[in-house]
Amino acid sequence: MQQLFSKPETIRFRHTDFAGIVFYPRFLEMLNDLVEDWFAECLDRPFSKIHETNGIPTVDLKVQFRKPARIGDELEKQLWVTRCGGASVTIGFRFVHTKDDTTCLEGEATLVNVGLNEARNEITSVPFSEEMKARILPFLLTND
Repeated sequence: MQQLFSKPETIRFRHTDFAGIVFYPRFLEMLNDLVEDWFAECLDRPFSKIHETNGIPTVDLKVQFRKPARIGDELEKQLWVTRCGGASVTIGFRFVHTKDDTTCLEGEATLVNVGLNEARNEITSVPFSEEMKARILPFLLTND
């Protein structure tokens, strides 16, 4: 069964620029928060535990900004999986204005599961465990 992970976000003063709209790097911080919440709440892999021995860096990111968001706007941040490989996962995401159901931004990101050596000066991709894949796959968007 396909699942969509979503979280609400209220646009605050700290998110905006002098023009009164969300400054684009803040959107990327909100996206990272969404990914971090998904790992903690759905994959049972909070970043605090992952980063003891591994990492999950973003290696590719595509974002399209569709409509500005302003202070006080309520957004629904949505995430799903478009591809699950051996050591990587590609997610789709969309931020939607809850007032009128219009898309604020959307895109795709690829994350790679990596192992860190003790000195933390080398990283290598590490395949996801079967348990981790089993937790990811319910979020895979299918065309059924």
